[in-house]
Parts: sequence; C-alpha cells; structure tokens
Amino acid sequence: MTTSTRGAAKVPAVLVLEDGRIFRGRAYGAVGETFGEAVFSTGMTGYQETLTDPSYHRQVVVMTAPHVGNTGVNDEDPESGRIWVSGYVVRDPARVSSNWRSRRSLDEELRSQGVVGIQGVDTRALTRHLRESGAMRVGIFSGSALPDEGTMLAEVRQQPEMKGANLSAEVATKEAYVVPAIGEKKFTVAAVDLGIKGMTPHRMAERGIEVHVLPATATAEDVYAVQPDGVFFSNGPGDPATADGPVAVMQAVLERKTPLFGICFGNQILGRALGFGTYKLKYGHRGINQPVQDRTTGKVEVTAHNHGFAVDAPLDKVSDTPYGRTEVSHVCLNDNVVEGLQLLDQPAFSVQYHPEAAAGPHDAAYLFDRFVSLMEAERA
Repeated sequence: MTTSTRGAAKVPAVLVLEDGRIFRGRAYGAVGETFGEAVFSTGMTGYQETLTDPSYHRQVVVMTAPHVGNTGVNDEDPESGRIWVSGYVVRDPARVSSNWRSRRSLDEELRSQGVVGIQGVDTRALTRHLRESGAMRVGIFSGSALPDEGTMLAEVRQQPEMKGANLSAEVATKEAYVVPAIGEKKFTVAAVDLGIKGMTPHRMAERGIEVHVLPATATAEDVYAVQPDGVFFSNGPGDPATADGPVAVMQAVLERKTPLFGICFGNQILGRALGFGTYKLKYGHRGINQPVQDRTTGKVEVTAHNHGFAVDAPLDKVSDTPYGRTEVSHVCLNDNVVEGLQLLDQPAFSVQYHPEAAAGPHDAAYLFDRFVSLMEAERA
C-alpha cells in the first residue's frame, strides 16, 4: 500500500473490481492505492468499531449507510490499537463531526493511519453488484495521475484471494497479557486471540472473569498453564480451513471437557474440531442488524456480524462427533446459515456472530452469562 495525505477531498479516485466493473469518485482518507476483498457492511452506526475490528484485515469495506463520519473519531471506542480495514468506501462523508467525545474527523483518522478510501461512490449500486456477483478482489487508486484501466485491473487480479488466507497470527497479540476481573474475581479464562476485539475480554471481566489473552500460536500447554476454569476462542480474519493449529488446541480442550466458548472464527474452529467442514459465503454477513434465532429458547435476536465463512453442519438433526452429540443452536433467519453450535454431552458452545456487540445491539450479551453458568456448573 502506498499513501499520501494531502488535499485528498479534491483528488480523483477509482475503485476497480476484479470482474472489471469500475466506480469513480474522489479520494477519502489517504491518497495512494490499496487492495483487498470488497465486502459491504449494513450497519447504520458503529463505523469506528468496524474500522478497528481485526476481523476486517485485508478487506475493503463498503458502507451501505449513505452518510458516514457524523460523530467523528474518539479515543474510547476503538476495538484494537489501529485501523485494520485495507480500504474504505463511502457515499457522502460528513462535512462536520459533531459529538461531545469527538477528537478528530474520520477523514483525518484515515489519513493519519494511511488508510486509502474513496468517496462519492454510488454505494447502493456497488452493494447490489456484490450481492449479485459475490465478494471479490478490489483495488482503490487515487492520485492526480492514475494508471490506465487495464493496468489497474491487472493489479487487482494479481492480489491473493481470501479463500485459503491464513491471517489470524498477523492480527493477534504477540505476547500474552491479562485483563483483570472487574470487582471480585470468580473465574480464570484462557482466551486464544485469533483477532480479538477489545470489548470481548471486557464483557468477561464485567462478570468477574480474569482473562488471559494468548497469541494465536498458543499451544494446549500454554492454555492450561494459566489453570483456566474455561477456554475462549475469539473472532478473527481469514479462511478457517487454514487454522490447523487452533483446531488442534480446541480438540485438546474438548478432550479434557473444559468449559469452552467460541465466537465467529472460534465458531468455525469448533466446527472443524468436531469434524464439520467450512465454506465461503457468497457475500457474507456484516453489520449490526442481522436476525438470528436461538433455537434452544426460540428467541429471535438482532445481532452484530462480520463473517465471510460458515460451518457446514446439518440444521435439523443431532450429529454424532468424536466429542459427543452436537446440534446447531443458532441460525440466521435471512438465509439459514449456521450461527451457533452446542455440544450436548459436555460444556462447549459457540456462536458465529458477536455477542460483545460494540457498538450494539446487545440482544446476545446473555451468551457470556451462559459461559459463566457452564463454569459454575463445572466447579460445583
């Protein structure tokens, strides 16, 4: 990625999809060029949390909401220490930021972190194209002298695809760290960081859990060295078919029947550990307005999603696995994609979406309580 940061708003920019479709606009954020997988997010708010979610590593995010940047950028809401998206696409960026916590504009933040974006694009047309054709490789090019269309398209087509990408170690912590319990400590959890969001260990800390966040390369020995009451596997980017190391660690946890909870990438890891396959969705689920049914209660929740892969497990039967009987516990009501797994013979479950849900909604926060209940039962 090459970038500059001067006078971006008046600089021409071009978005080039790998199938040859082109959208023209003006630079937003840094000026230069960037590449990734074009995906769209349907959230009307929470753009700061989206940008800093490590699960968006190597993706160019198209915002379906037409007006982005209204509340600026603050120092309290980031989900990690940096912006992870490789590019950003908006229709009408806010001219003025207005919020009592705002410290700078979204455009300034993108420029300061070298994130190349484009504004003035018909994001409705672009989103419809991605829905019909599927997520695909893309490039954003901005500057006063742009390459010809053929050269830009050739560069896009040279980029690696998301399928087969092993990315979790690129975004995870390199050194273990501890998030202390808020108030009285009740449990210790080993959390394998595959691209964890900051709000996730915070939600556990709120429930009296001391969270030991471990690198994506952690072994089973590393996990059990912290003497955990439970083990957690986080969200993260890339193709779960490449995550053989985390799958092996999860299988070791299942062998010991330690209470286990996984979200997003962690759900896909559990699926693989149990013997199910995974597959790439046509355009994925991204946003904070996705309807999911908890089949264990019948309750319907509005949930936060960011995933382009899913678990291939049967929806309407109990499956026998090497670790006991398993059922699909949650399902997306838009397309019947598996959104959760639950073991019936030991304390382990997972969901495909984000119950920490920064910036919302909070319908699924009860899942952290369910994890606590499993640890309480095991201790009893």
